[in-house]
Parts: sequence; C-alpha cells; structure tokens
Amino acid sequence: MKVAVLVEDYYQVLEVWYPYLRLREEGIQTVLVGTGRQEEYKSKDGYPAKQELSIKNAKTSDFAGVVIPGGYAPDLLRRYPEVNKFVRDIYNEGKCVAAICHAGWVLISAGILKGKKATSFFAIKDDMISAGAKFLDKEVVVDGNLITSRHPYDLPAFCREIIKFLQGEK
Repeated sequence: MKVAVLVEDYYQVLEVWYPYLRLREEGIQTVLVGTGRQEEYKSKDGYPAKQELSIKNAKTSDFAGVVIPGGYAPDLLRRYPEVNKFVRDIYNEGKCVAAICHAGWVLISAGILKGKKATSFFAIKDDMISAGAKFLDKEVVVDGNLITSRHPYDLPAFCREIIKFLQGEK
C-alpha cells in the first residue's frame, strides 16, 4: 500500500513529516510527491523535503490515498492542473483524500467539496463554505473517503483516521 504526500515550497513541517513517518510506522509506504518544479522543497522554516516522485509521473493506480499538508504550499500546489486532477481522481476512485490546515485550498481547486462535511484552518473557512462544504469546527472530520483537520495540534486524530481508513476500518 502506498500513499502520496504532496510537497511544495512553504509547507508546514509537521503536516508533512508527521503523517509521512506515522504511516510508515504502520507499514504503509509514503512517497513525497512534488510538482516537479524542482527536486527539493523548503518548508516555511527552511526544512528540506526531497521530491521522490513528480506529480507528472504519479498514477492514481499506484496509490491508496493522498495526504495534502498545509502551510502556504497548498496555494502553490493548486496552481498545477496535474495536482488537482490527481486529487480529484483519487477522490473519485474512493481512495483516501486527507487534507489538513490550508490544504482545503487544493480540495477547492480539485472541485470535490460540494455537499461534503469538512474542516480546515479557520482562515479559509469562508473559502470552504463557498466551495459547497458543510464546515465543522472539529479536530478531524471524516465524510466518506475525505478526511480533514484544522492544524498541527489535530495531527494525532488526523493520522488515526487516515490509518483506520487505509486499514479498512471505514
């Protein structure tokens, strides 16, 4: 089983590395998937993440899900049609789509929020609602194969629900 963890510059450190490593602890292969713009992306604090696969070469058939971190990276990620298509296709295939913090911006650009229960960082609440989401201010919201959380403090619940979904305990 393999899960893509999307990366771009200005990602939130914990929101990439916590799920990346936590899923590996469960025996789930994680792959840092970048936009292909460069080989290495820097977090908001300058911490590097080396792209293991470009989104241009990512096939949904190879993945059981995708984790979209927050920070300011989602604003860059959603500018790539390949990223939006990958997330939309993973979602439409019933696979796990997990987004935390500002990652809701990618869900919006992928066009998958209409009628879905979701949460995000409070600053993009209006964007989420405008995209058709039923916004809930909870540490983690699960609606089918969509898993969302608000911020780094929610990472334990966020990862717990991702693992539960991937292990078939939907």
